[in-house]
Amino acid sequence: MMNRRGLLALALTGMAALTAAACGSSPEQRSSGPVKITVWSWKPASDGLAAIAKDFEKANPNIKIDVQVVGNPTIWEKITIGMAAGGKGLGDILHIGIDYLPSYVDKFPGGLADLNKLGAGKYKDAFAKGLWPTVTGKDGGVYAMPWEVNPIGFFYRSDLFEKAGIDPAAIQTWDDAIEAGKKLKEKTGASLIGLNKPGAGSADMDLYQSLLQQQGAFYFNQQGDVTLGSAPAVQAMTLIKKMNDAGIVADTSGEGTQKKLITGGKLAVLPWAAWAVNYIPEMRPEQKGLWRVMQPPAVTAGGKRTAIVNSTHLAISGTSPHQAEAFKFIEYALTKPEAINKVFKEGGVFPALTAAYADPMFSAPTDYYGGQPTLKTFVDSLTEGADATYYSSDYARALKIASDAQTQVLLKGADPAAALTQAAQQLAQQTGRKLAG
Repeated sequence: MMNRRGLLALALTGMAALTAAACGSSPEQRSSGPVKITVWSWKPASDGLAAIAKDFEKANPNIKIDVQVVGNPTIWEKITIGMAAGGKGLGDILHIGIDYLPSYVDKFPGGLADLNKLGAGKYKDAFAKGLWPTVTGKDGGVYAMPWEVNPIGFFYRSDLFEKAGIDPAAIQTWDDAIEAGKKLKEKTGASLIGLNKPGAGSADMDLYQSLLQQQGAFYFNQQGDVTLGSAPAVQAMTLIKKMNDAGIVADTSGEGTQKKLITGGKLAVLPWAAWAVNYIPEMRPEQKGLWRVMQPPAVTAGGKRTAIVNSTHLAISGTSPHQAEAFKFIEYALTKPEAINKVFKEGGVFPALTAAYADPMFSAPTDYYGGQPTLKTFVDSLTEGADATYYSSDYARALKIASDAQTQVLLKGADPAAALTQAAQQLAQQTGRKLAG
């Protein structure tokens, strides 16, 4: 089975003949009589969709929902192969990550339905800021609806901070965090954070990407030009180098290393996204009461403390014969607060729908986190708003090149500016994109 990066590369390549096949005849937008809608997803998110399927069917007896657990990363292989085959064998509704969506849209025209034609446009302002542009193609078409949003968090061991005499509220910038990390190392022996320094197995780039996004930057600008060598990119990598040079970054490479460090209290901070609210208690139930979460520090004083490190969406296959019915289910699942919150409770997928946050559970105390209302931290981040991130169809190449640059910085002490200038030139050369001025 191909790995995630290999599948992205296949989606990027998309041979001309296969791409042409994906542009085939469009299906009927309406159908009569009972129809079955197949939904491709992966656990635990699929559990959430399955939980509301029966409710939807009661209100829509002529539509049956079949949620199929395809698995992750298997789903990327199946979608990519199906797209390349002109849409044959694809589910009606496809659960797609933001790292894949632009490739499918750009390389397989017609492979995904334009949801504007089904009425998606009226929901443009219903989701967390920064998400709608990510599902909108260059042609103005809307090729998916936002489902899951993952703003970055700053999960920290309150007992270690207390032992080191550190007030978390005083950490306003990442420079503050670095100084706190030095105290933590001295007083507790714990590293501030952990990173897969050699990038072995997979890129460990969420922290770097979040530091870019906090500055309104990424690997590409909204015009698609390469910005990997920009001032914000260098500043983000410089912060990571400063942490590493201070000896407060543990190497998490190797199977099980990160979990061992967390178990042993050797990582004081996990700069993880909203999905970790449920994952940390499942992983380390014995550490109940020790963890807290806050918004991440800003890159610069007074700067933005919000970044959406990833998101997932529901799209409709361009060859589905039941697009109207499929969209009706997507509307039900993603735009009704009571439905999306049930999906969240059952599948652990933090909702992108802003109206969902009025539910009391988003301000309720969480026992595991010492009674802290953890979900409110992420709601506050999303209320602040994040800038739209342009992933592009060349995200896989950018991720690999940026990861290699980070490895050079972490393991060989490379100068961030020099490493990223070279990386940006390499990315521009490989993709044919311009370097941003």
